[in-house]
Amino acid sequence: MASTEILKQKAEQVEEIKSKISNAKSVVLINYAGLTVAQDTALRKAMREAGVNYTVYKNRLAKRAFNELGYTDFDEALNGPTAIAFSDKDPVAPAKILQAKIKELNKMEIKCGLLEGSYIDVEGVKQLADLPSREVILATLLGALQAPITGLAGSLNQIVAGLAIALNKVAEQKA
Repeated sequence: MASTEILKQKAEQVEEIKSKISNAKSVVLINYAGLTVAQDTALRKAMREAGVNYTVYKNRLAKRAFNELGYTDFDEALNGPTAIAFSDKDPVAPAKILQAKIKELNKMEIKCGLLEGSYIDVEGVKQLADLPSREVILATLLGALQAPITGLAGSLNQIVAGLAIALNKVAEQKA
């Protein structure tokens, strides 16, 4: 009876992991060895604030979840201490936070990741971390879109001002 209950719990956990992988825009696997409890707590807090789910699962359950979804590239990475960061909103957030913490603490290492359903290696995750955030990209795009409109408004304003000056001079000459 107890073993069937354990198997049921493991199956539920595999389904939970599969759901998180399926719903995630990005997933990053890291080796968290060497972190103190305080450092791990700070990392978890930073992840939570960014809307990233950061969890440690048994490697064999995570491996089963990835394999059942057709991802076999993660088998090698799911050895040793492994934490998984899932982001269903901002695909850049987990990589950025982890890269910053690695530089700050000089501990941990990125193993690999998943971006929009595609496997990415360590270098791919680091490149992802170097990308600007979604908000910065949107602000840059908005600025680029607004520039022509602002220029047009300025030009139209100058034309109207020039017309007003010309009309004022004509009115002065008649007076």
